[in-house]
Amino acid sequence: MRDPQPRPPRPAPLYTAEERRRRDATPWTTVQGVLAPLQFLVFVVSLGLVLRYLVTGEGLAVATASIVLKTLLLYTIMITGSIWERVVFGRWLFARPFFWEDVFSILVLALHTGYLVALVTGLLGVHGQLYLALAAYAAYVVNAAQFVLKLRAARREAVASSPAPSAAYGLAR
Repeated sequence: MRDPQPRPPRPAPLYTAEERRRRDATPWTTVQGVLAPLQFLVFVVSLGLVLRYLVTGEGLAVATASIVLKTLLLYTIMITGSIWERVVFGRWLFARPFFWEDVFSILVLALHTGYLVALVTGLLGVHGQLYLALAAYAAYVVNAAQFVLKLRAARREAVASSPAPSAAYGLAR
């Protein structure tokens, strides 16, 4: 008889029971749930407007306004997300379960801020500014994917930790 292969260690749960309770109780969870898809919608529209300008040369003002709006939404979601993280984990940023998402969020924020600086100072010229915005948007897509994957993991974890329906109704064997 061979010994079975050792199982790899299970990853640490995203939330302790107390953190999950705080997450579910705070209104900041709802705020994040509203802001994230809103920011994504603004991103999609803005990306289209930026690409339209780069291809046709039309619509610079509306493309610029959309990037500024996207950046303001990013600042809003970062601030409210920090408050959420403080309520749930006791840290403003870089809590264990969201450490790498927060690190990448800082990069996204830096790129968006760089765009605003370039816009206000006239650095890089219009095309350079728009390419910087596209770099910020590419980083945002990676960061958004990180958070979507984390959300899916949290949902899988919640399902796995909840009692099976048969046990909940006293039908367990």
